[in-house]
Amino acid sequence: MFFLSFLLLLVPLLSSASRHSTSRMHKVHARSLDTSTITGKWESVEVGQYSLLNNLWNEQNAAWGYQGSQLTSLSGSTIAWTTTYTWTGGSQVKSFANIQLNTGINQQLSEIYSIPTAWQWSLSTNGAVSADVAYDMFTSYTPGGKAVNEIMVWLTSVNSKPISASYNAAGQAIPSVTNINLEGYTWNLYSGSNGFNQVYSFLPTSVSTIESFNGDVYPFFSYLINDNSFGSSQYLTTVQAGTEVTYGSGTFTTSAYSAAIN
Repeated sequence: MFFLSFLLLLVPLLSSASRHSTSRMHKVHARSLDTSTITGKWESVEVGQYSLLNNLWNEQNAAWGYQGSQLTSLSGSTIAWTTTYTWTGGSQVKSFANIQLNTGINQQLSEIYSIPTAWQWSLSTNGAVSADVAYDMFTSYTPGGKAVNEIMVWLTSVNSKPISASYNAAGQAIPSVTNINLEGYTWNLYSGSNGFNQVYSFLPTSVSTIESFNGDVYPFFSYLINDNSFGSSQYLTTVQAGTEVTYGSGTFTTSAYSAAIN
């Protein structure tokens, strides 16, 4: 859904291969729904075509922290889960609890025509919080290869900002393109490097928060391909959706989520 310390200070939201790697995660394979709470750094639960990843990839940046994630239901291809967290200290992203799609990946973008998805979620916070809710997807030159591009579609930003090539005097990210119309909303596009791969982040401008998204995320890839940001010969290696947290206490609840690659 990852460096040199000076890069971490400059970049507010980091994404790297380690953040999204599943090779080190402790996995609980489940045919029936496992509703136990997972709290480990790399702990995960697999069910159906999905994996729930707790993913405390940068917990060492916190002065103190806790995060627990739990599946709550699965009906057909629609899954639900909750994540509760408290993080204090540090200015960097600590975690990315997310649902990962495990079917249909590692296809060339030219072979994909749609990625339909529906997501209904809510966020309850206690005090000041810095977090975002986003789709997080990666491409590579080879199937299952090293990430070269990260495509994020943000549905909300709470006191957080995307990676960008430039920031203004107030520290706000400057978009590379403004007022892009996709899937019924208007978006600004931010692009920059996290030190490992290029990151493209679409943030909504027509509304501040999209708590119910029902559409297709492939048009965001099509826009970047048509804009010559990268080619359609690259492979889609990762499709995740979840919440990044920098600090604060909250409960993130997904009441219904589904995604597929066609």
